[in-house]
Amino acid sequence: MKPPPFDYHAPRSVAEALDVLAAEGERAKVLAGGQSLIPLLNMRLAAPGHLVDINRLTELAGVEAEPDGVRIGALARHAEVERSEPAAAAQPLLRQALRLVAHPVVRNRGTVVGSLVHADPAAELPAVLTLLGGSVRLARRGGPGTPAAGVSVSPEVPAGGSLTVRDVPAGDFFTGPLESAAGPGELAVSAFFPALPPRSGTAFREVARRHGDYALAGVAALVVLDDDLRITSAAVACVSAGPVPLLVEVTGECGHRPPASAGWAGAARAVQDRAEPEDDIHATAGYRRHLVGVLAERALRDAAREALNG
Repeated sequence: MKPPPFDYHAPRSVAEALDVLAAEGERAKVLAGGQSLIPLLNMRLAAPGHLVDINRLTELAGVEAEPDGVRIGALARHAEVERSEPAAAAQPLLRQALRLVAHPVVRNRGTVVGSLVHADPAAELPAVLTLLGGSVRLARRGGPGTPAAGVSVSPEVPAGGSLTVRDVPAGDFFTGPLESAAGPGELAVSAFFPALPPRSGTAFREVARRHGDYALAGVAALVVLDDDLRITSAAVACVSAGPVPLLVEVTGECGHRPPASAGWAGAARAVQDRAEPEDDIHATAGYRRHLVGVLAERALRDAAREALNG
């Protein structure tokens, strides 16, 4: 199958890319890893008039791990982030999730930020960003936002002209299936994944027909303990459980208790009650809801065990 015709742009700077996006608006699509966009083009499910290839913008390929979290540039590949020891130390959930993303050949080309902008509710990384309360940084020419001078997009987007940036929190970024808050003319330049608080643990569990397939259901979990090793916070974000990543706080169900006596089963039921999966050719909604509950309990236990082990 062949894609519909389009004009191809290969900007050599972020400023040039933003100029093209500002000029073409809704008619333009950004090409980074292409692991989602190219199949959509070939199946004629997307037909942009202009394709803006940002692969020459090496300044957007950074992975910066700091004490407060990990900032990932728009051209950082899944495999690069997965292999990054500083990123795994600052935010272990990234590596836990990335090991489940598709296959190595896809992870070698696909980008973390591209997966977020694609906003597939069956993908792992949107759930990770949602659970951690991360954000996506968008840049554009003109429009509302913060002047780029002094604002790092890691790597830095050059200031000048009417360039503005805005940070969109995960809770506002995913607006529907394959829909995000990135508007016409905007370029997602980086994403930020906050670091874990002390005495916390994370885990990612999913079930797929084959390893690398989209998950029938998946759960990312975060558990935080106090100095007495009692649960102070517990939450999960679910994959394939609704039109956007589903975030469920289950601290109340777990109780302010040590993990060994926590109410994990009650937390799992709370997740099942919130889930809104749909039937498809792979599984019924009822089966997905059952899976979400089972995986939530397992992921929460895994995360609590990691928190106990420091």
